[in-house]
Amino acid sequence: MTVLAAVIALVGSLFFALGAALQQFEAAGTAKPGLLALLRRPRWLLGGVSILTGGGLHIVALGLGPLTIVQPMGVASLLFALPLAAAMHGRKPSRRELAAAAVVAMGLIGLVLLVPESEGPTHLAPDGVFTLLGVAGVAAVLLWAGSKAASPAGRAALLATSSGVLYGATATLMRVLVDGDWNWWYLLALPIPALLALMMLQRAYAVGHFGVSFASLQIADPLTAVAFGALLLGEPLPTGILPIGAALLTAVGTVALARTSPIEAH
Repeated sequence: MTVLAAVIALVGSLFFALGAALQQFEAAGTAKPGLLALLRRPRWLLGGVSILTGGGLHIVALGLGPLTIVQPMGVASLLFALPLAAAMHGRKPSRRELAAAAVVAMGLIGLVLLVPESEGPTHLAPDGVFTLLGVAGVAAVLLWAGSKAASPAGRAALLATSSGVLYGATATLMRVLVDGDWNWWYLLALPIPALLALMMLQRAYAVGHFGVSFASLQIADPLTAVAFGALLLGEPLPTGILPIGAALLTAVGTVALARTSPIEAH
């Protein structure tokens, strides 16, 4: 079952990477990458279906195998996404891009495996939900504002990080809904950060630096969820020197990706 879980997770990563590459291709070709404009593009919608399929396969894999096997396979989407996106834009990914992506992937795998598993059901009071959405919203706005004065690569990274923060808040709230004690209006709050995250991500994709955008998203999303889990849900944090080393790897790889050639709008 463990081998099957790994294979399913790997296939799920391929679907997720394909969906991200399709959506970036369409967002980069839109003057104003708003959701309404992108929703009229069949290829962008196909990318969304592919991402949902990848997410579904990842959930199936988690039901069949241990987290320590399944989660690293999910990180492989970064290594799949770069060649797919480059091929859509009619070029080959450089060795430098792939090497930087591999460094990011190794750092992310380390961070994922070092986070201790939480025990028991989760609970988040209504004031905690407001804190969650408020902190994530302020952080996302600050990152968006900072992106306006940044270089193209920095802009892509900041916008994608803003998206990752909002997705991390969404994941935290989803965890409460699935595993904890909650009020019905939590369901109404859930789409707010998710939709804002999707909008920010399309703006990041439109800049053209797909590698740094996708890497920044994959870093910010789980780290934000872990931080909110610790602050609001009382979940444990990793300790020691190893998490610091893993975080440094992801940072170094992301900076290296930011210095590679951007994927231009088609």
